[in-house]
Amino acid sequence: MLKGKKVILGITGSIAAYKAVYLLRLLVKEGAEVQVIITPAGKKFITSVTLSALSGKPVLSEFFGNEDGTWHSHVDLGLWADIMVIAPATADTMGKMVNGICDNLLITTYLSAKCPVVVAPAMDVDMYAHPANQRNIDLLRRFGAHIIEPATGELASGLEGKGRMEEPELIVQRISEILAIEKKKSLSGKKILVTAGPTYENIDPVRFIGNYSSGKTGFAIAEELAHRGAEVFLVTGPVNLKISHPSVHRMDVVSATAMYDICRKLFTSCHAAVFAAAVSDYAPSDVSAEKIKRSTEDLTIHLKANPDIAAELGKTKKAGQVTVGFALETNNAEKNARQKLARKNFDFVVLNSPNNEGEGFMGDTNRISIIHKDHKIENFPLKSKQAVAVDIVSALEKIL
Repeated sequence: MLKGKKVILGITGSIAAYKAVYLLRLLVKEGAEVQVIITPAGKKFITSVTLSALSGKPVLSEFFGNEDGTWHSHVDLGLWADIMVIAPATADTMGKMVNGICDNLLITTYLSAKCPVVVAPAMDVDMYAHPANQRNIDLLRRFGAHIIEPATGELASGLEGKGRMEEPELIVQRISEILAIEKKKSLSGKKILVTAGPTYENIDPVRFIGNYSSGKTGFAIAEELAHRGAEVFLVTGPVNLKISHPSVHRMDVVSATAMYDICRKLFTSCHAAVFAAAVSDYAPSDVSAEKIKRSTEDLTIHLKANPDIAAELGKTKKAGQVTVGFALETNNAEKNARQKLARKNFDFVVLNSPNNEGEGFMGDTNRISIIHKDHKIENFPLKSKQAVAVDIVSALEKIL
């Protein structure tokens, strides 16, 4: 994947700059053409001679290299690269990237880059955890940068914690994955609706009926769809998750009715919908305007059915539209999932169970089966929810 690719490797003023030497060596070994841009602070940690010897190119740092009027064009560099990698990335550099402070060649090149940008932070544990730094990282994600989270371990200060720049081998692997996705962009031009998380149905101002859905699978699906070029409309219930891809438009709701109202408006213009939310089937018939005080041992709450979002939209599905549903089953799993597939007019249904360790709600892994309209079933092993999302999106992509 890296053979013949043009890579800008940005190096900043961190003790982890020594790792950039190994990263550069691996990139060249994989067949990439690498142009190193180092900040003035970065040159305090690693020499340009070493970097030039490994890359086979002069190392760039200053705008003006000679006294003859020639200069290094950040615009040309930004257009030249297939991918830009900043590793290590200090808090100072990320702050400048977020705020457009162009006081060195690396930042001006970043602002001119038309290619994917990968950022591998490296700093001490308290610096990394500081709210100002976390805000900058979050903003870089929103701007479209791919953040490679630092590892946890012993730091240059002698402290233990999160802040070590990720190992070069893993960075190269991530670069290859990003370039593979960029090459594919198989869903460009597609608009896809995704629901995620639980819904909460109020009993009174402080209590609700809900479930344990974390929203992790729905968010992972939204990210994967966006990485493949789709424009994604993510309608999510209450979750403690962030979305980083700029092509994912997030809308937060609380109740099933609110989710239904938004989905009904969006669905008509979408090519597909993935109903990953765990929508509450029922809601209290009457919501108390005040907190219900404990007065008896028993409390009866009358429930009414919520709109069945997937079923209702399935009735309005036009030719060419694709819908995907989920079936979380505790018994008669395959039978119940197949019935849901037919009843809600899905193109395929994703079956999973909360009965086994590592599966279902809350965790970071899941084991799924995909049941298709033609009755074919695909069984997958236990995987991370990000990997599960790849399998689901790949199945959707084949139909689209």
